[in-house]
Amino acid sequence: MASSLNIKGISSVKIKSERTKSIILLVITAILWSLGGVLIKSIKCNPVAIAGMRSAIAAIVLLIVIKKPKLTWSFAQIGAALAYSGTVILFVMANKTTTAANAILLQYTAPIYVALFGAWFLKEKTKIFDWIIIFIVLGGMALFFLDNLSTSGILGNILAAGSGVCFGFLAIFMRMQKDGSPLESVFLGNILTAIIGIPFIFSSEINSQGWIMLLIMGVVQLGIPYVLYSMAIKHVTALEVILIPIIEPILNPVWVFILIGETPGPWAIVGGVIVVTAVTLRCVLPALRSKSKIVITEDSRQTNTIKS
Repeated sequence: MASSLNIKGISSVKIKSERTKSIILLVITAILWSLGGVLIKSIKCNPVAIAGMRSAIAAIVLLIVIKKPKLTWSFAQIGAALAYSGTVILFVMANKTTTAANAILLQYTAPIYVALFGAWFLKEKTKIFDWIIIFIVLGGMALFFLDNLSTSGILGNILAAGSGVCFGFLAIFMRMQKDGSPLESVFLGNILTAIIGIPFIFSSEINSQGWIMLLIMGVVQLGIPYVLYSMAIKHVTALEVILIPIIEPILNPVWVFILIGETPGPWAIVGGVIVVTAVTLRCVLPALRSKSKIVITEDSRQTNTIKS
């Protein structure tokens, strides 16, 4: 009896330790992802060339970790690779034509597209609450276009919104791969992005500082974070997976402001607050409800055990 309790105690401590470690990994992941805006803006080069080189370097990092990638070439895996490529290319292009805050916050609308298109691809019903959140987010997105923007600034916002759509489809195609590894899809997406970027790389002049920045982006900002993320999500709750990465859209424009001095417009700030709040509520409330159901189920089981 004592040995049984001791084993349970040790396993409980081990689970808590793994969870704490995973939360730290998620925080590190979000911080590293948030460096994207300032690094992209620090490189004077064609945005597609930047996306291509960054992905080529990240693919090498992922290959070292995966070793033997399992490429099934299924519809979901190819779809995820295409969506990933669209996400990163449009995001880099957006950062070059609009503010870092606009780029990351408009990309952060991705969960709304998951709710919108999940009904077709995942056979998940879109509830009334989802539609309310969708219209709130669309209203927040519209505010980004009310600032005094140049033609390139408007184009940048459209590209950032497109990046959000692609990011949403990436999540959908990932979820369609029930037994697949997310790293394989990301690896394939990086390879595709690198291939697309090849013509632009040869036509771009990148100085030594630019190559250093690209190396940092590929390894530190993109490659390593995805590895850490895949390790962390195994030991944390769905709520923690949702909440902790919110650090990224908050820190991204902060780094750009501190190091480059770029500030978003007032309407963009208001729109950003609306988008982040609405998307967070959309993700958090269902997770809280499912968590409460689990607690109620466990309590009822304990009651039945006591009765028996």
